[in-house]
Amino acid sequence: MKVLVTGATGTVGGEVVKALLQRGADVRALTRKQPKPGTFPGAVEIALGDLSDPVSVAEAIKGVDELFLLIGNVADEFTQALIAYGLAKKAGLKHVTYLSVFKADQFLDVPHFAAKYSVEEAIRVGGMPYTILRPGYFVQNERQLKPMLTGPGVYPVPAGNQGLAVVDVRDIAEAAAISLTEDGHKGKTYDLVSSEMLRGPDAAATWSKLLGKEIIYAGHGDFDGFEAQLRKTGSPSWLAYDLRVMFQGYVERGFSNTEDQTARFAALLGHQPRTYSSFAEELAKEWAAA
Repeated sequence: MKVLVTGATGTVGGEVVKALLQRGADVRALTRKQPKPGTFPGAVEIALGDLSDPVSVAEAIKGVDELFLLIGNVADEFTQALIAYGLAKKAGLKHVTYLSVFKADQFLDVPHFAAKYSVEEAIRVGGMPYTILRPGYFVQNERQLKPMLTGPGVYPVPAGNQGLAVVDVRDIAEAAAISLTEDGHKGKTYDLVSSEMLRGPDAAATWSKLLGKEIIYAGHGDFDGFEAQLRKTGSPSWLAYDLRVMFQGYVERGFSNTEDQTARFAALLGHQPRTYSSFAEELAKEWAAA
């Protein structure tokens, strides 16, 4: 079996490539440019192409059996996803696993949630065997907080007090690989959520303990300021707006998960999902050793 992985050079896609190889699948990675040596194991085929270019996507799909469809944070996410899905269906692929987002249907004011939900709906009626994965907030996002945590001692993510559903990308990758290499997952939608949710004050307390210094939670009362700061630090203007609406929605409407959702995810994996705390401990050790 050969699987085409889109977004293969990203945080999630790279882990999906590894998880598929561990399960004995052949992997073709779609990348916009030739990856640096060592990016992938030698067994991985490279297909150069761009998800906005149907000609290159059609070429990349030739000779593969299944598709792992991940679209990164881009303004034309919806178009890119439908191009890849439409061409996979035309080529007669046996299965697509699509990476959506937790509660996609409940945050339709958030551009990338609305795009993902629309793609979900297209896939559900498209006639091709599918699995939809709906992950929570990636714990790996915390890696980019090192300057704020180790410098001024601020936890800047406006996570709120209710609790955000989170997931470790290694568990996402494992779920994706299972859905693509085992039977029993066609037509299924899985919420990928850990037992431990992310709360702003709790995260600050966790990092205070791990780093041995006081970490202050920046709060969640100034979303205009949050959006402006994202632009100032390099986020494209459209993405700054997108993320602002997302976090404001989390704070105002909640993004928490249930024990049943976590239990179903654990049953899919065959083990309990990794937690925020366990990843934070890993990250703190990594930073200390650097």
